[in-house]
Amino acid sequence: MIKTLTTHGNSAALIIDKPILELLNIDLNTPLEIKTDGRSFIITPIYENVEKKKFKDALEKVNKKHGTTLKKLAE
Repeated sequence: MIKTLTTHGNSAALIIDKPILELLNIDLNTPLEIKTDGRSFIITPIYENVEKKKFKDALEKVNKKHGTTLKKLAE
């Protein structure tokens, strides 16, 4: 696949097609590490941060809903 850059304000943007995003399980909130070997871009999704955030969000939800009960059980 050959792509060209698109103007985005004063920057350049690369549009990634939806099927590629779906294949790699990437969405607009997935952090991406961008590095280069001097000739090529290497773009790698960072899934661990997303998984940690999902876990943290779920934990907060459970604590909010059942925090009092959990504290009583811990005593």
